[in-house]
Amino acid sequence: MSRNTEIRTNLEGIYRTLHNDMADREGAVVVLSHFGEFSQDLVNSLSEGLEQIMVTNNVKKTIIKRMFSIMIEGLQNIRIHGAKDTQGKQLGHVIVLDEGDHYTISLGNLIDNKKKTFISEHLDKLNGMEPAEVKQYYMEVLGNGLLSEKGGAGLGFITMSLKSKSKLNYTFNECRADFSYFEVNMQLDYVKK
Repeated sequence: MSRNTEIRTNLEGIYRTLHNDMADREGAVVVLSHFGEFSQDLVNSLSEGLEQIMVTNNVKKTIIKRMFSIMIEGLQNIRIHGAKDTQGKQLGHVIVLDEGDHYTISLGNLIDNKKKTFISEHLDKLNGMEPAEVKQYYMEVLGNGLLSEKGGAGLGFITMSLKSKSKLNYTFNECRADFSYFEVNMQLDYVKK
């Protein structure tokens, strides 16, 4: 088995385990699920499709807007910051689960292990903040203009925390010595109209 086939098989296995664990929750319904590459067109299509599902299910417009922001930020994080496998493919996943009074959103992608510490510290800092502090931090980061080499300033995770109003739970599943599969999930509470 080639190194790339091995990586893809590992990632698909991680995704299937996450998907099955979420789908097996009592009363839960998988609303959206995708594993593979994320083109800009696919990001747009998934976000718009989820928006339509939520409209059909009579979810309040404010919750739909918050979900749309989470999806765009999360999927763009995968596209822009995800590592590429040995064949240059950028693989990731999104799963949205409806649990009756909240959505659980799971996002994941391959990352270079050199970024694990930075990601962990950033998410731990966010998770230690109250919602008002997250909002203030967002404004500070937005105002300071510090951008990474790929254009971000950590705003994606900050936005997901701000819009979900929940903790960003995360795990790293080691794939090889140099790569891990990073998964982050959050909850978005809702009330139907």
